[in-house]
Amino acid sequence: MTQAPANYFTHLECSETGERYAADQPHNLSEAGKPLLARYDLGTLKSETDRDAIWARGGGFWKWRELLPVADKAHVCALGELDTPLIDVPATGRASGATGKVWVKDEGRLPTGSFKARGLALAVAMAHQYGLKRLAMPTNGNAGAALSAYASRMGMESWCFAPEDTPEANLREMALQGAKVFKVNGFIHHCGALVGAGKAEMGWFDVSTLKEPYRIEGKKTMGLELAAQLGWRVPDAIFYPTGGGTGLIGMWKAFDEMEQLGWIGSERPKMYAVQAEGCAPIVKAYEDGARHAEEWLDAKTAAMGIRVPKAIGDFLILDAVRQSGGAALAVSETAIETARTRCAREDGLLLCPEGAATLAAMEKAMGDGLLARDAECVLFNCGSGLKYAMPDGAVALDRHGDVDWDAM
Repeated sequence: MTQAPANYFTHLECSETGERYAADQPHNLSEAGKPLLARYDLGTLKSETDRDAIWARGGGFWKWRELLPVADKAHVCALGELDTPLIDVPATGRASGATGKVWVKDEGRLPTGSFKARGLALAVAMAHQYGLKRLAMPTNGNAGAALSAYASRMGMESWCFAPEDTPEANLREMALQGAKVFKVNGFIHHCGALVGAGKAEMGWFDVSTLKEPYRIEGKKTMGLELAAQLGWRVPDAIFYPTGGGTGLIGMWKAFDEMEQLGWIGSERPKMYAVQAEGCAPIVKAYEDGARHAEEWLDAKTAAMGIRVPKAIGDFLILDAVRQSGGAALAVSETAIETARTRCAREDGLLLCPEGAATLAAMEKAMGDGLLARDAECVLFNCGSGLKYAMPDGAVALDRHGDVDWDAM
C-alpha cells in the first residue's frame, strides 16, 4: 500500500499584517479584512522530499500534496485531474510579432473545463476536512461549475450566485451538477454581497475568491506544474487573465516556495495581469501607482471571467506585477476576438475569450516595447473555448440542387 504524502502545513498568515492564525479551524478573511495565506514547514519539507519524485507521480495537481494543506486522503476530492499541457503555438506567435517561443497553458483540459477546478478542489477538500456541509459563492460561470462538481462529489451542498448575463452553458452546468443557482441583476461583487448577507441565516461557508485561504493553494499548482514542465525553470513572461487574480497571486507564491526549497533559482518571469478595457481596475491602479484599486463602474466585456469590478486581493496582484517587472495591461474587445480567431485558424487551438485576451496583451506588450519580441512567453488559457459562443461560419448547401464548386 502506497504511503500517503507527509503534511507540512503549519498555519495561516494575514497577507497584510503577518498575524498568524491556527490551521485547525475554518477561516475567511483575517481580522484586518485581508486574505489569509497558507504557510508550510519548508525547511523540513526540503530535507525530506525530492522534486522529481513528486513530479513523477500521477493525479494532476493532487501530486503536490506536500505543498498543499490537505492532510488526510479521505478529504481529497478527485475527478480525474491531470497536468494541463503546454502547447507551442508557433504560427500564432509569428502572426502576433513574436520571434521567441510562445506557449499556451491549456487549463481547459481540467475537470469542469477550466482552471477553477484547481482552486475549488482545494477549497472543497479543506471545507470537508473541517466538517462543513454548505458552501456558497458568487461566480461569473466557471468557478460555480467547479464548486458544484466537487461539492457534489464530496456529498456537500452548494449555492451559486451569478450575474444574470452569465453564459447559459455555465448556469446549466452548475445546476445539473447539483448547485442551487441564482441569476442576479448585478455584477459578481453584488453577488458576493448576497453570499455575505445570507451567511447567518443559511449557515453556509463563503468560498468566494480570496475570502478563504485555499483556492490560492490550488491555483499555485499552476506555477509548480509550469516550472516542472520547463525543466525546473521559469519562462521570461507569464500573461494571466486577471479578475480576482487568485492564480497570479498563487503562482507568485509558488515561485517563492520553490526557491526556498531549492527547486528553482531566484529568476522570476515578468508577470502581466491582463484585463479588458471595459473592466480594468487593476490596470488603472497600476498606471496610477496605487496599491489598491477602486471599484470599476459599469463594467463591460464578453470575457466574463475577467469582469470583476473590485478584487479583494488587488494589492497582492499589484505587488507581484511590480516586483516581477511586468505590467497590468488592458485590451479591447476587438483585440480579444481577433486573437481568438488567429489562434484557432493559425494553430488549431480554441481559446476562451479570457485566454485570447492574454494573446492580445502579449502582442500589445511587444508592440509597446515592454517585452522583447524574442521572449519566451506562457499564455494562460483559463477555460475551454467550447463553453463560449462562436461565430456561425457554416453555409447552407442544398444536396438536391446544383453545387457551385467554384464558389467553395
